[in-house]
Amino acid sequence: MSVQRYFITLSYDGTKYHGWQIQPNGMSVEERLRQALSTLLRQSVETVGAGRTDAGVHARKMVVHFDYEFSEDSLPASDLIDGQMLDCQQLVYRLNRLLPRDIAVQSVEPVASDLHARFSATSRTYHYYIHTRKDPFLSNYSCEMHYPLDFEVMNEAAEWLLTQTDFASFCKAGADVKTTLCTLTHARWHQLTDDSWRFEITANRFLRNMVRAVVGTLVEVGRGRITLEEFQQIVSTHSRSAAGESMPAHALFLVEVKY
Repeated sequence: MSVQRYFITLSYDGTKYHGWQIQPNGMSVEERLRQALSTLLRQSVETVGAGRTDAGVHARKMVVHFDYEFSEDSLPASDLIDGQMLDCQQLVYRLNRLLPRDIAVQSVEPVASDLHARFSATSRTYHYYIHTRKDPFLSNYSCEMHYPLDFEVMNEAAEWLLTQTDFASFCKAGADVKTTLCTLTHARWHQLTDDSWRFEITANRFLRNMVRAVVGTLVEVGRGRITLEEFQQIVSTHSRSAAGESMPAHALFLVEVKY
């Protein structure tokens, strides 16, 4: 018996799901993927994702790994096996036929056994969308806001974040994390149209609820409700209660994972 590790790259609309990770209180993207893999490969398949997107959060690119055991038990799935490797192109096709419309697999590829979807990732990038005029075609994937925002000062605050390493102020209270240290390499608002903006943020890792808390606090800066100096003090307190409210999940996308 031999074991081969594979990376899956997929995207999903998180609207109907209780996040990426399997949990007892509702359907998750991971559960759907595991069900499909186990059905096609005729063996119980465990998956590990590059991150744990919250309920309602989307992914343009999520990376997942799983291990496949080649043995006599593999014979029922022999039409998906080419020698001692899975037929990756055929597996992508069948997964997309079996998975619901809001989950799409782009690729499956063999990787080294020590490559880990979560721990081997060197950076992750998220986008958060805001629009300032009612638009029925944006409402499901962007946060509608109707008060003036000073994006120039919001970018000043975002740039200052790049000088920091401890982001406890933006970590969900009670989160089970060993450290709140992260290395940010990019954080900036970009104007897309006259009425829409996108916040882009890249780091080696993110804390639970971190991006939405960062955006919520930057919005408070943009509204003039807190100054740049107060924003810096909020980060320095390392207290979640000092920062702004978390923004709605539906406007957040995981867009890139690098290795």
